[in-house]
Amino acid sequence: MQRKLTLLAIGLALAVSGLAFATAGANDTIKIEGGLISGTTADGVRSFKGIPFAAPPVGELRWKAPQPVAPWQGVRECNVFGAECPQSPYPAGSLYVSPPQKQSEDCLYLNVWTAAKSGDKLPVMVWIHGGGLTRGSGSTRAYDGARFAKKGVVLVTINYRLGPLGYLAHPDLTAESSNHSSGNYGVLDQIAALKWVRKNIAAFGGDINRVTIFGESAGSWSVNTLVASPLAKGLFQRAIGESGGAFGPMSYLKEDRGRLTSAEKIGVAFAKAAGADSLKALRAVPADKIVDIFNNDAEGKKFRTQPTVDGWVLPDEIRNIYAQGKQNSVPVIVGSNANEMSSLTVPASVPKTVDEYRKRTAAMYGKMMDAFEALYPTKSDADVAGAYLGGLRDATFTLQMRTWARMTTAGHQKAYLYFFSHVPPNPNSKYLGAYHAGEIAYVFNNLNRENSLLTDADQKLADMMTSYWVNFATTGDPNGKGLPAWSPYTSDGEPYLDLGDPVQLRNHLLKEQLDFQEQLQKHREEETTAASRK
Repeated sequence: MQRKLTLLAIGLALAVSGLAFATAGANDTIKIEGGLISGTTADGVRSFKGIPFAAPPVGELRWKAPQPVAPWQGVRECNVFGAECPQSPYPAGSLYVSPPQKQSEDCLYLNVWTAAKSGDKLPVMVWIHGGGLTRGSGSTRAYDGARFAKKGVVLVTINYRLGPLGYLAHPDLTAESSNHSSGNYGVLDQIAALKWVRKNIAAFGGDINRVTIFGESAGSWSVNTLVASPLAKGLFQRAIGESGGAFGPMSYLKEDRGRLTSAEKIGVAFAKAAGADSLKALRAVPADKIVDIFNNDAEGKKFRTQPTVDGWVLPDEIRNIYAQGKQNSVPVIVGSNANEMSSLTVPASVPKTVDEYRKRTAAMYGKMMDAFEALYPTKSDADVAGAYLGGLRDATFTLQMRTWARMTTAGHQKAYLYFFSHVPPNPNSKYLGAYHAGEIAYVFNNLNRENSLLTDADQKLADMMTSYWVNFATTGDPNGKGLPAWSPYTSDGEPYLDLGDPVQLRNHLLKEQLDFQEQLQKHREEETTAASRK
């Protein structure tokens, strides 16, 4: 089931602060580490697409930490997005299918939008895309940063290695690493992009001391990982997580829970499936075959894509790092959507009748079935889909985001919790509701103007959400003139902002349901631990 959800979902030292900032025009050039680049200007916003932030991770650099970019001569035109990293396709009929783009292992590129003038030091926001760590890119149309730029932000989107090319661990890879690490190449790409921002963003009018990382789904999970990683210390000052956290066990494996030894065993099995008996042979396997092997792993029984507790990028499980107060100390905005699972679950897999629902919950929740059904009740068949998907939503998303808020405040930093309940207009909106990723168009203020179902209320909400995000990136506080007040999360009242109709501050988000899910998670961990000792 977990694999199915992932496949369907899911559906991130040379200072140049003194470099000249060119005035807007058709032939703008900016000097960055590596050489001169040019971009394009439209409606007062300059964009630079396909800027390399690391050397192509090909050949001997496959499954190695990102390396520096080779300098170039002359002016490099940055008018076209770089290739997407090799990735799994979305299933046919998925809400998230987008037009096919060029894919290549030479994919470590980022994009910048800015409306800064000479001498400006504007807040910087770095977007880490979602896609289950198996698909996606920073060039998706929905992530166009022009409207953020018009609000006074320098907006950056990035690519990072995906699937087995980004997250494969293997004992031979660990042995060749000077850090005795493997499996976190996608995370290292994200860190390399942030280091690039640190060195170069001042040339675009950005303030290196006001960098906010933000992402959705796997991008939010990546933000969670970066906040936990000591390697990312000092590279950002604030963080925003939309629908994705990693506060449960990092793996459901009985041994080592996502730690290096168990991840390496998965890598050995993967190499065997690829017919490779050495690293040299494995690095010679074509990228499309690597992706195909991963895609053909039925039900995810062999291969998984997730960060690894390697002792270097992640010294421990993320929840343990937070519990010990060892995470990077930054304020956060975190939240999730009211109908996360509607677009992530195959409709045919959802029970249709009360009897079917009770059989399914009995199998899933065992002795805790009665408690579950009391919190997610079904009086008739019409209630079944909502109750079933509500339970999955809370276990997978809502609880994770509440935990993130709680653990941030325990570390003496502010957390602002939200719940996106507005239903984006869609021909299937009655079923989809406030679906997974539905908030992105509002955050980026990139509503589809061709959608005849859009209303003034949609545009008003988009304007508000962009303002909240920009205010937070600017000052660390999302509140601002003309916006409903948003109180930081505290244990007293547990306030959260309901981004719905209307936008309003509320308390105790799904408290009984989330408390139950928290107890259920602990119960399952105890069962897993007991079983592993037998």
